[in-house]
Amino acid sequence: MQNNVTETTPAQVLLNSDMGEGFGLHEFGNDAALMEIIDVANVACGYHAGDPDVMNRTVALAAEHGVAVGAHPGLPDPMGFGRRRMVLTPEEVETIILYQTGALTAFLAKNGLSLNHIKPHGALYGMLAGDEELMQAAAGTAKQFGVPFYGLAGTAHESVCRAMGVEFVAELYVDLNYGPAGELLIQRRPAPTDPDAAAERVSRAVAGEPVLAVDGTPLNIAFQSICVHSDAPNAVDVASAVRKALTSSRSTHS
Repeated sequence: MQNNVTETTPAQVLLNSDMGEGFGLHEFGNDAALMEIIDVANVACGYHAGDPDVMNRTVALAAEHGVAVGAHPGLPDPMGFGRRRMVLTPEEVETIILYQTGALTAFLAKNGLSLNHIKPHGALYGMLAGDEELMQAAAGTAKQFGVPFYGLAGTAHESVCRAMGVEFVAELYVDLNYGPAGELLIQRRPAPTDPDAAAERVSRAVAGEPVLAVDGTPLNIAFQSICVHSDAPNAVDVASAVRKALTSSRSTHS
């Protein structure tokens, strides 16, 4: 799968991060610091992580910093942090996304925010990328809420959204590697990313140059948003480097 190529304008690229990934007193990530850097937060909605108190605090923090909030629904597998695949029907995909997104919208309303988008988490994200029937259920939920879907260009994420009239926002990842077919290689545990390498990937991609897969295959990746995960040990350094690269690219293109 080679991603489609579209021209990316640096001024339109938004930085997003997965947040609110904790339960009770056990919280992971660098949410408070990252909220000062990012544009968009993908907030966990209770299945892989994110209980009501965590959701409430995360949405309030986003509102305080002027950060847009989208739903980050995952598989009902907290032990595996939503990173283990499950066998699901399209109806089950629809209901688990609908249930989690609906829960988040209550906290958004409390804080005077509206739902910005839906972006599935972990294994669910990967399952939808490769299965049109499952993706139709997910896109239908995004259509119900009237919001865009964040995903990978050149996969069922994009093709199904286009077919169903759902706005699609393609992502570039800087702290995960890509396989030779353009697929994301999702790690079970977060690992540090070299901030300089992340910044270089962004600079190259914004300039229209290919991103290299793990085997050296050049990939032309279409994107309108860049994701930096919040749970890596040096996530703040990575996000800061990406923000600096975006700012530099905007100056170059202005």
